[in-house]
Amino acid sequence: MQIGPLTTTSDPFFILGPCGLENEEFAWRMARSLKEICERTQTPFIFKASFDKANRTSVDSYRGPGIEEGCRILSEISKELNVPVTTDIHNEAQAEIAASYIDLLQVPAFLCRQTDLLEACAKTGKTINVKKGQFLAPWDTVNIAEKLRAFGCEDFLITERGTTFGYNNLVADMRSLYWMRKEGLKVIFDATHSVQRPGGLGGTTGGDGELAPVLARAAIATGVDAVFMEVHENPAEALSDGPNQIPLSEIEGVLKKLHAIHQACKV
Repeated sequence: MQIGPLTTTSDPFFILGPCGLENEEFAWRMARSLKEICERTQTPFIFKASFDKANRTSVDSYRGPGIEEGCRILSEISKELNVPVTTDIHNEAQAEIAASYIDLLQVPAFLCRQTDLLEACAKTGKTINVKKGQFLAPWDTVNIAEKLRAFGCEDFLITERGTTFGYNNLVADMRSLYWMRKEGLKVIFDATHSVQRPGGLGGTTGGDGELAPVLARAAIATGVDAVFMEVHENPAEALSDGPNQIPLSEIEGVLKKLHAIHQACKV
């Protein structure tokens, strides 16, 4: 499936889905629910879920079904529901495998400067979403863009997902969105990971999920190209990143508000 029309429109699109692929039935349930909501709200969206949560706080934390099974599930969801899909990859081999199934390849924040990984993603010919590291200034993403272009990739986006703000805390600087777009970059705002408290619960990551829609509203007002929000039918029972995810029951209202803000800012 081609996602070019999403990334070239003047209206924002949305990346929505659960943090992890907890099981196949759950993934289908979430994808179908989100598609119905997005059709009602006329929201262009990409379905997201991770086949491997490789960067967990604890060795005992749930990771996922793995790349082969995870990509199979996502590919079948994409074909059946006619919705583009995305997932994160962690090494060069995974980039090549996932490219056969996935529409948008996502590079995790901690790996955003890994030159070999960026090159491998570029070689797939897929659209690439690189998450800005929590340790980078907004203008540092220009170097990431230059690497991708050097490897022949012009179809990419950069995601702002918060900056380290002391121990176990992140801050989302809305100036970052403006500065990166001023450099000619296509920018996504990750509302749910921006409210993380990494390792904040000791063996797991905490967060302030109730603030995710607040930050999303601010980001839409700046004119971002897309908004990323993880959504779960029951965040309290999620196997990863529960404290940050938006309840499925609330996402339709969130989307309606974001559309209204976008329309108001176009005037």
